[in-house]
Amino acid sequence: MIASGLEQDKNGKYTLIGDAENNLLGYFDEPLPCFGFGIGWFCMLSGFIFPLLWYYATILYFRSYYQKDPRERTGLAASAIAALIFTVALLITILVMII
Repeated sequence: MIASGLEQDKNGKYTLIGDAENNLLGYFDEPLPCFGFGIGWFCMLSGFIFPLLWYYATILYFRSYYQKDPRERTGLAASAIAALIFTVALLITILVMII
């Protein structure tokens, strides 16, 4: 199979990069929303000023928003982790202030 591909290259036969059966090939060439960061990373960075954005991104993560664009998954997961850390720190702070 590899040898036949090499023989085709030597003969000057080339195949098209695009695939007629898979039309999603150029789908991810578009830039991500929110200044090219994607919603997840934008919420992650903006969450240091407005922590509620971490919870918004966490909701998107658990509702599988990244199925629309898999490039969003890491940013949404990072925001979910930041929301978890913020919640734990907030609970510890409240417990220390009460006790």
